[in-house]
Amino acid sequence: MAETNQTNGSTDMPDDKAAILELPLEQRDDIIVCENVHKWFGDFCAVRDVSMRVKRGEVLVIFGPSGSGKSTFIRMINRLEEHQQGRIVVDGIEMTNDVRNLDAIRREVGMVFQQFNLFPHMTALNNIMLAPQRVRHMPRDEAQESALQLLERVGIPEQANKYPAELSGGQQQRVAIARALAMQPQIMLFDEPTSALDPEMIKEVLDVMRELAASGMTMLCVTHEMGFAREVADRMAFFDEGALVELGPPTQIFNNPQEDRTQLFLDQIL
Repeated sequence: MAETNQTNGSTDMPDDKAAILELPLEQRDDIIVCENVHKWFGDFCAVRDVSMRVKRGEVLVIFGPSGSGKSTFIRMINRLEEHQQGRIVVDGIEMTNDVRNLDAIRREVGMVFQQFNLFPHMTALNNIMLAPQRVRHMPRDEAQESALQLLERVGIPEQANKYPAELSGGQQQRVAIARALAMQPQIMLFDEPTSALDPEMIKEVLDVMRELAASGMTMLCVTHEMGFAREVADRMAFFDEGALVELGPPTQIFNNPQEDRTQLFLDQIL
């Protein structure tokens, strides 16, 4: 990846995540820049004129009512959805139709979905090993060692040789997180990762996400888990009708929201 962020010209950022975390948020460089981003599905504008910057090592929680554009927005960060107007820059690389730029961005961005999307005919271990071997051309022994370490990190090393059908929903989602981490991304996107889980399984997935946040991973999380947001988020972004209505730290969002629409939504869900 380019060492200089092409958006703000920063060249003096430390590479070590621990060193980055020691810097105040406002002193870190922008790892994601979105300027006046729009997305239409036919005549329907799903994301309208969204501008925001995400700092390296920041945890951003995105929330809002169903259909507000939040999932579409994060899917544009790795081009699972194409933005049709505006500008998106990820770690100094602008999102364009150039396949080389797209491939470079996707190598740096991992994503975890509502549904686990594991290959049912592969064990947990092989699900995690697949992409590093195919995309990064990692030797099998190295990929296996990395996968085992990641299963340890997400707390289920004993499940390495089980197939998805033999795992609980929470275990499958943790395998999915490990699979995304296997590509050694700079950014992790989470699209309502606990919404398909039984209540008793939600905590184990959120615990993994808490550990990732503490490690310095840049994270964009679409979630309604407000306890997690209050505890872990650096900032929160409230979306409604495709627009970014309010962006601020959890203390502002929960205690003193600036927009009536934010307050109304929080009153409904808290």
